[in-house]
Amino acid sequence: MEEDVLAACYSPNSTLLAVALLDCTAKVLFTDSLKLFISLYGHKLPITTMDISSDNSLIVTGSADKNIKIWGLDFGDCHRSIFAHDEAVMRIRFVPKTHMFFSIGKDKAVKQWDGDNFQHIQTLTGHKAEVLGLDVSGSGEFLVTSSHDKSVRLWERTDEPLVLEDERETAREKEYEETLVEEKEEDQVETTGRRTMETLKGAERIMEALQIWREEQSGEEEQRNVILTSLDCTGSAYVLHIVSKIRPSEMEEALLVLPFHYVVDLVKLIAEWLAEGLHIELCMRSLVFLLKVHHNPVVAHKPLVVVMEQLIESCEASLNGVRDIIGFNLAAMKLIQLDLQENSTQLFTDLSGKVKSVKKKKRAVLKTLS
Repeated sequence: MEEDVLAACYSPNSTLLAVALLDCTAKVLFTDSLKLFISLYGHKLPITTMDISSDNSLIVTGSADKNIKIWGLDFGDCHRSIFAHDEAVMRIRFVPKTHMFFSIGKDKAVKQWDGDNFQHIQTLTGHKAEVLGLDVSGSGEFLVTSSHDKSVRLWERTDEPLVLEDERETAREKEYEETLVEEKEEDQVETTGRRTMETLKGAERIMEALQIWREEQSGEEEQRNVILTSLDCTGSAYVLHIVSKIRPSEMEEALLVLPFHYVVDLVKLIAEWLAEGLHIELCMRSLVFLLKVHHNPVVAHKPLVVVMEQLIESCEASLNGVRDIIGFNLAAMKLIQLDLQENSTQLFTDLSGKVKSVKKKKRAVLKTLS
């Protein structure tokens, strides 16, 4: 052979030998003389597997181009080309004494085909990885497959009737569900894009507020900033106002965009806010996220060492205060719950007594009327 041989098979009557070559062709030879009988052309990628039917009339080839081709062994004409699998076709086997055949591929699927009507009969699912091995028993009652998922599956033919229309309807429903999933993923991508724009705007607002705070701290401007004058607040309070306006779902993404020199300023302000007991939950969430993302630069930044020592004290005090408030509120809610349970029982008993008295009055009126 002039090319590498990738697959080979004998005809059941042992008169023909078919070989698949690396040049995407297959050649059928006479076994006694090894002379060329016919050549099969048409696959775009090398043929990986082939098989000949029991009556020596059909040969089926599977290729890495995901297609299966059904050929006649009399003249070598291609009866039909079928797009069979979503990945490369790995193996094909005919069911003895029929023109039915099975195919497997790297798409985890085992499929049954009709070689006379060129129809897809059914798909057997169960393997979790690419299916690599396939064989059919001599009686055609059993099918065995092996997979890269380290499993071997034995399939048995049943007497249950198979309706092709139902199988096609099931396949169409599966394709429709996959289409819906893809559309949903596209919508999520678009939503993520919109959120990214919003988080970028949030990060820009934080940086602008920090810049105003820097100018106020440096005292470079002779006149006070117009925004701080209109809001009648300090630069620190203005930054806290801007940070608190960002949605919780977008907070981490907005903080992630900040350059490190802005992160240093924000950590200093968070330490100031925690010392004053302002927005403790917001400050702690932002601080933990910033320390996770910028841990190494923060540790190496010497001016932040003193700030981190202050944060240790203020965080402990703030968290203890929040914990006390939560405990007090939980105890109060339990007390209210007990009070409601007692009142509801009392109200029920009072109402039942009133109902009994009304019934007695009705009976008395009925007796007088009678």
